[in-house]
Amino acid sequence: MRIANLDGRLVLKYPDGVIDVEKASDGRFAADPQAVFARWDEFVVWADRLRAAQARSLVEPFDPSRLKAPVPRPSQVFAIGLNYADHVGESRLPPPPEPAVFTKFPTCLAGPGDEVKLPTATVDWEAELVVVIGRRAVAVQAVRAWDHVAGVTVGQDLSERTRQLVGTPPQFSIGKSFPGFAPIGPEIVTPDELADREDLEIGCSVNGEVVQRARTSQLIFSVAVLIERLSAILPLTPGDIVFTGTPSGVGHARSPQRYLAPGDVLETWISGVGRLRNTFAEGPPHVSRTISKP
Repeated sequence: MRIANLDGRLVLKYPDGVIDVEKASDGRFAADPQAVFARWDEFVVWADRLRAAQARSLVEPFDPSRLKAPVPRPSQVFAIGLNYADHVGESRLPPPPEPAVFTKFPTCLAGPGDEVKLPTATVDWEAELVVVIGRRAVAVQAVRAWDHVAGVTVGQDLSERTRQLVGTPPQFSIGKSFPGFAPIGPEIVTPDELADREDLEIGCSVNGEVVQRARTSQLIFSVAVLIERLSAILPLTPGDIVFTGTPSGVGHARSPQRYLAPGDVLETWISGVGRLRNTFAEGPPHVSRTISKP
C-alpha cells in the first residue's frame, strides 16, 4: 500500500492515480493525513478490502505537484547522526557506541516538491530513509520492531553547518530545523511493498550530479535496532517519524567544501519508495550569517 497527502487530503496512491480515502470510506476515515496513524490497524484492513474489491472506478488522475508532506504533523521527529560507516569516516569521528539521536523540530517539515529558502551559504544535503511509526512502541525488541512501522518514505536532513557546528557541544537540532529543512515524501510505502526492506538503494543529486549513493543495508544501527533503542527510553507514538541517518558524500566533508546555492535542484531517491525534487532560493538574512561568541 502507498498513501500520500494530496493538498491536505489522505489518498491511496496507485500507478495511474489516487483514491480519496474520506470519500471512498464514506467518512469512516478523515481526510486529515495525520489522523490515519491513530487508527492504522483498522485502516490497513479497510484498504486491503478495498484493493481486493478492485475499486478501480474510484481512481482519479492527479497532479504530482500537489503532493505535500505525507506526515504533516508528527508529535515526535527523531534523527540519527553518524549511522553509516563511510559517513563516520568522512566526518573524521569515531563510530558511535549507541545511536547518536537528535531531533528535527516538526515546523521544519516540507513537501516533496517544495522550494526551500537558504538562510546562509552553508546549507548541506543529507539523503535519508525515513521511518513512520504506525503502532505505539514501548520497550520493543528488535525482532518485533518492524511490526510497529506503518511505512517508509524518502527524506532530506538539510543542515545549516555554521549554526550546527558553532561552539561545543554542536547544535545539531537547531542547525537542522530551519523552515523547509526536512522535505519528506512523495508517499509512504508499507514494508510489504518492498522486495527487501533492509536493503534499498539511497542517493541524491545536485543539478544532475550524483553526490550520494549507498544502500540502507549499510546502516550501522538498523531500523529495527533504532526502534528498539528509542522505545527502551520513551514511547514511540503513531505518526512519529525517524530519520535514520545519511551515507557519505555530504558537501561539508568535501575538499573543497560544497553547499547548496540559490537555483540548485536537489533530487533524492530510495529504490522502491520514491523520489523528492526540491529547489532552493535565497532567503532573508538570518542570525546564522553573523554568529558571534557570547
